[in-house]
Amino acid sequence: MIWIVGTALVAIVGLALAAPMWRARAGLAAPSGAARDVAVYRDQLRGIEADAAAGRLGAEEAARLRAEVGRRLLEADRAERRAAPAAAPAAGPGRLTLGLALAGLAVVLAGSLALYARLGAPDMPDAPRSARLEAAQQRYDSRPSQAEAEAEVGPSPVPAPQAPQDFLDLMEQLRTRMAETPEPRGLRMLADYEARLGNLAAAQDAFRRLIALEPGAATADDHVGLATLMIETAGGLITPEAEAEIDAALARDMRHPQARFLKGLLYGQTGRPDRTFEIWRGLLEEGPPGAPWLAPIRQSIGELAWLAGNPGYQPPAAGTGAPPGPDASAVAAAEAMSPEERAAMIAGMVAGLEDRLAREGGSAEEWARLVTALSVQGEAGRAGTILAEARTIFAEDAAALATLAQAARDAGLE
Repeated sequence: MIWIVGTALVAIVGLALAAPMWRARAGLAAPSGAARDVAVYRDQLRGIEADAAAGRLGAEEAARLRAEVGRRLLEADRAERRAAPAAAPAAGPGRLTLGLALAGLAVVLAGSLALYARLGAPDMPDAPRSARLEAAQQRYDSRPSQAEAEAEVGPSPVPAPQAPQDFLDLMEQLRTRMAETPEPRGLRMLADYEARLGNLAAAQDAFRRLIALEPGAATADDHVGLATLMIETAGGLITPEAEAEIDAALARDMRHPQARFLKGLLYGQTGRPDRTFEIWRGLLEEGPPGAPWLAPIRQSIGELAWLAGNPGYQPPAAGTGAPPGPDASAVAAAEAMSPEERAAMIAGMVAGLEDRLAREGGSAEEWARLVTALSVQGEAGRAGTILAEARTIFAEDAAALATLAQAARDAGLE
């Protein structure tokens, strides 16, 4: 159907461009206004004669109308004669000019077709909504399993982050303790720290042990944590097993933002951008500012809105605010930890901050926080190295240098 419509439009445009040139070449010009008037008045005279012969007009009325129309006919005839000499010099294009114009038109049309054949999709069949939904369902049903996806991705090429030896020693203690007497809080810590060290398989195992520990012990955050690790090891693909963890999180908290984000991502991967748009739109409009899922949503919400049939959608203005800190439950958990567990948690947080700043950079306040934390841990040498690196990065920012100087004084480095 699209080819028929396209061909018809091309033919109409071509004829519209070529017709004036052909008329000019053949000397066929549109009749002037005076010529049309002459034709009209002659038709009126013939009508008067017919009405008079049929008795519909009297002799006196017919004579009066003949005189009036005849006068107008003479005026129109004189106007036509005056216009004829002025129009006579106009000549149509020569045969060469006409040929070049038509050849140019043919080149443009042929070039357009060739460009579409190269860049377009001339062999693509029509795709009604039912066919698109069926294709999306097939894509959803044909996803590989978690094991298949991990086998295809292979081991991660990113080296594991380096951690202090005292942190590694504490990790060994935590692993031993959770193997002997597993409990939810310790398994959560183990999963978190294994992930920080790049041991994603061990982190997944800790989450699975937590979920299987006792009915109802796992929270929505636990299921989302496991799903996130599974997605990472599957190369970003949300497998059926990872989807089951997302659904388990939503069953415990249907408003859980990260679970909803991952559910929208799943729909996007399986050809349902309309559903992705509805979920991500809600997350974007709910906030809060600084939430980590807002940045990827903002990057794609415009295209998703267009694909979902809502091209006029205007996302809310970007908010501002610092990244969220630990929540009340995390603070309470830290207070209930043993000194060894608390030390391991702090060491893991410092190692994570150092790794993120090394890979992605950050604000002067974050660099100052790292310098202070390393100093508190008794690693003044590393703190001084980090301070020197930060001062090099912010060498042109007076305010940032002042923040770093204050951190150096607080840490006893100056």
